[in-house]
Amino acid sequence: MPLPDTRLSRAVVEVVAPLVDGGAFAAKATIDEPVTVCADVFAEGHDLVAAALRCRRRPAAAATPDDADDGSGWSEQPMRAVGNDCHEATFVPDVLGTWEFEVVGWIDRLGTWRHHVEVKIDAGVDVAVDLQVGIALVDATLVRTDTAAQADDMDALRELRRQLADGDTSAVLRAGDVADESHEPDELDGCLWRCGRREPTATSPPYRVEVDPVLARCSAWYEFFPRSTIAPATGHGTLVGAQERLDHIAAMGFDVVYLPPVHPIGVTERKGRNNSVTAAPDDVGSPWGIGAPEGGHRAVHPGLGTVDDVRALADACRARRMELALDIAFNCTPDHPWVTEHPDWFVHRPDGTIQYAENPPKKYQDIYPLDFESDDWAGLWTALGDVFRFWIDAGVTIFRVDNPHTKAFAFWEWVIADVRTDHPEVIFLAEAFTRPRVMERLGKIGFNQSYTYFTWRQSSWELREYFEDLSTRTVDYFRPNAWPNTPDILTEQLQTGGRSMFVIRAILAATLSPSWGVYGPAFELLEHLPMRPGSEEYLDSEKYQLRQWHPDHPESLAPLLASLNAARRANAALGHLRTLQFHNTDSPAGLCYSKTDPAGQGDPILVVVNIDAHERHRVTVDIDVATIGLEYGASYELIDQLGDTRLEWQGSHNTIELDPLVNPAHVFRVKATTR
Repeated sequence: MPLPDTRLSRAVVEVVAPLVDGGAFAAKATIDEPVTVCADVFAEGHDLVAAALRCRRRPAAAATPDDADDGSGWSEQPMRAVGNDCHEATFVPDVLGTWEFEVVGWIDRLGTWRHHVEVKIDAGVDVAVDLQVGIALVDATLVRTDTAAQADDMDALRELRRQLADGDTSAVLRAGDVADESHEPDELDGCLWRCGRREPTATSPPYRVEVDPVLARCSAWYEFFPRSTIAPATGHGTLVGAQERLDHIAAMGFDVVYLPPVHPIGVTERKGRNNSVTAAPDDVGSPWGIGAPEGGHRAVHPGLGTVDDVRALADACRARRMELALDIAFNCTPDHPWVTEHPDWFVHRPDGTIQYAENPPKKYQDIYPLDFESDDWAGLWTALGDVFRFWIDAGVTIFRVDNPHTKAFAFWEWVIADVRTDHPEVIFLAEAFTRPRVMERLGKIGFNQSYTYFTWRQSSWELREYFEDLSTRTVDYFRPNAWPNTPDILTEQLQTGGRSMFVIRAILAATLSPSWGVYGPAFELLEHLPMRPGSEEYLDSEKYQLRQWHPDHPESLAPLLASLNAARRANAALGHLRTLQFHNTDSPAGLCYSKTDPAGQGDPILVVVNIDAHERHRVTVDIDVATIGLEYGASYELIDQLGDTRLEWQGSHNTIELDPLVNPAHVFRVKATTR
């Protein structure tokens, strides 16, 4: 093997984080959210190493060789040694889009010399020779240091040289234990880090971080069907009429108003009420059965209104500090224009007819799946990408994507990157109730959020195991959005648990996950009757018929939803997943967990929940107080964010009684007290 062209660095940089699949995919962050980068930086022997974190907004792709990246735009900061050769530093991205970072390591010759002088002085060893070595190092640094270096650094180096020449070691010594190599840096350390010789360096590859809007990390979603009405209105609702619902949704503190597909609905093989295979003449069909003579994915159902009405609704949402999300379902009915215009975009059976969707024993004769292996795949991809761009032009920047796991991964990786190149503000939510690795892959290739298994995680150990995984193993690329219900999912818990179970599931969703949502009126008004025993389908589901809702229901959950969202906005800790920490309880009915804000904003949050909707439980919790910033044995005050309860606790073990009919849970803000 030939020798390298130049001498290689003795420093090693490895185990860099955040890193997704070795850097194959971008990690995720949100604008103004601190991104902490860690790396192991070390060398053989006893010489100290130094490390730098370099980051920048990734340059746009060069159109010509003359536009190629010149390597500029990097900002640099020192990485702090935190023990066991690990170094870390934090940067805060302030622009949407793709950022990149790299870690640089080198032998810290000046720092190593300083440390050795300190150790020798501490041991009573003569350092006269070492001072001469230091003078030589400083002289070489002064000669080599760029004239653009800060004048203060140059002055500090000259003063250090003068003191060393006089035999004065006071400038070298620092307070504390000199044998401890993980000391906090002082002013001289900073000067030596900036001016010291680095070459040769060890540099990691540049790794990507995709920086999204804050709503991609933390948001509360409210779904409703605009074709249904609020009493006393009857008949087919409209997008104009939907604006009248926005004040109520905003008053509950939701961030995102989400609508099912608003497109024309096919007539051929249309499904009837309660998913009947035979539709009556007045049945309205499923919004997910997209396509009719009036148009396809770039048209609006005539009964709902027009594209301009979508734009007006999006504007009305923003006027109330909310965003409008549209459902994008790449399904086509037999009546969709693409069926006749582009028959090669669909799978054909041997008899020449188009293959409809099946999930045996279920048959969906009203849906033609698209063929992502079509010979005209490029034309299909382009048309689907144009659907997103069309609605972005209409003012929509959030998309809930129906069943993305049944479409090609490669398509999603391309279309999301393509759209976000021009529109980094756009957010994609994956409605993918499928296998874990498939859901995670969708997160890696670009989806900003994903539905989760929260809906079916019911016991305390299931919830704990699931969210511990979400908050650790996949936290850099998979953002959960927890929903207690959807138009497709009415769990057995909600069917039989009464109002208390609705309350419990709402509190869990809103506090375990930074993003959560409800299928609005049905959840808010305690809709719990299934189509038949053992089914998760709603009786008289809005998916297949018009409904009229009565929000003045005496047991409406609107006040609770408002309190939960107010607590989320008032407490920064609830907007994060990475700091989720579970605490032990003495009861399987008790679930206890805490959160803190990574940037140190606000107080810690401690949640205690009785997940049994039928029985009162007295629960003793064993809190790891260090995770919420308290010393062992400390006293602290708990202030309930959902009511007026205030408690004084001390130390780790405390007991609380939780009555599902009164207070099945508490969301406490934790304040340290003194005694």
